[in-house]
Amino acid sequence: VTESRSDLEDLHLYATPREQRFRMFASLEFEGQLYMTPHDFIQAVTSDEPKCAKKWRSLSKQELNQILVETPPVWKGSSKLFRNLNEKGVISYTEYLFLLCILTKPHAGFRIAFNMFDTDGNEMVDKKEFLVLQEIFRKKNEKREKRGDEEKRAMLRLQLYGYHTSTNSVLKTEGEDLVPRSYWDTLRRSTSQALFSDLAERADDISSSLSDTTLLVHFFGKKGKAELNFEDFYRFMDNLQTEVLEIEFLSYSNGMNTISEEDFAHILLRYTNVENTSSYLENMRCSIPEEKGITFDEFRSFFQFLNNLEDFTIAMQMYNFASRSIGQDEFKRAVYVATGVKLSPHLVNTVFKIFDVDRDDQLSYKEFIGIMKDRLNRGFR
Repeated sequence: VTESRSDLEDLHLYATPREQRFRMFASLEFEGQLYMTPHDFIQAVTSDEPKCAKKWRSLSKQELNQILVETPPVWKGSSKLFRNLNEKGVISYTEYLFLLCILTKPHAGFRIAFNMFDTDGNEMVDKKEFLVLQEIFRKKNEKREKRGDEEKRAMLRLQLYGYHTSTNSVLKTEGEDLVPRSYWDTLRRSTSQALFSDLAERADDISSSLSDTTLLVHFFGKKGKAELNFEDFYRFMDNLQTEVLEIEFLSYSNGMNTISEEDFAHILLRYTNVENTSSYLENMRCSIPEEKGITFDEFRSFFQFLNNLEDFTIAMQMYNFASRSIGQDEFKRAVYVATGVKLSPHLVNTVFKIFDVDRDDQLSYKEFIGIMKDRLNRGFR
């Protein structure tokens, strides 16, 4: 049965913003659970809304099996993986949250993520360890659920997780509430062996009832017996970050090697709370009359820097405490000291011209960091 979104539109009232976005872009349904295709995921992180009103297409068991059979192994991964898979893949809601985490984290955090999954410390992650992610994110989500019609919330959980859930199980120990600020923090802080032991038992229970996905087959093989080493895990995360940036860059470059400074500003200000972007764009046009262009290497280096924004914020605060103004040289040095990323003089100048509203060639770092935190998290701070 092909089901229109409008048929279950009232479930949106019980969904969080992230759940709403997943439901908006997902296009597949199997046994009551919704899935994104790789193409849907790329659209969800690079577009404001779907290009056309989608319907949830029901997959047969045979169609799902065929998709999984054609899934490449992890050693065949590349920065074009999602584009090559296109519509031939299934991504669950918890995997969607995991992939969003990847997009906003520095390379140094990849090792932390791997170690969180590697609960037995053997330098490899197996399918069972990875499925603990399902429980961590599900329990995190239950803390955010909107109150209301229990039947509707149960339907929503079935759509997102593929099984009915009780609201009082694991991720809370006696006298301790493990509900940190973000999904990444949940993963990072949920490291106690006891907690993972409980979650692993639950993962055993649910793994038999859950369908395989493109990510599970990509990481652990068609039989689920393969193990994932850190090098392959790192490469997958780095490739995904690169792929999304390439797609955003190419959407503006029109086949050229550069994008204009104005296009860079447009991309930078997307998914932020800036209501009047025209003032920033006009300010930049006046300050950079001759277009030089931003290369992909410059573009990528800036977003690698954004993934290290917390460390950079500390470095910037040191200038602030010392009552020192922040010019381009100080900004570039703070970026390098805090993140190890070298930004080109032209890129730094462009960033200053976008955000230097009073045109004194100094950066209002509080405003800059606030806006960039929005951009880093693509509107979901």
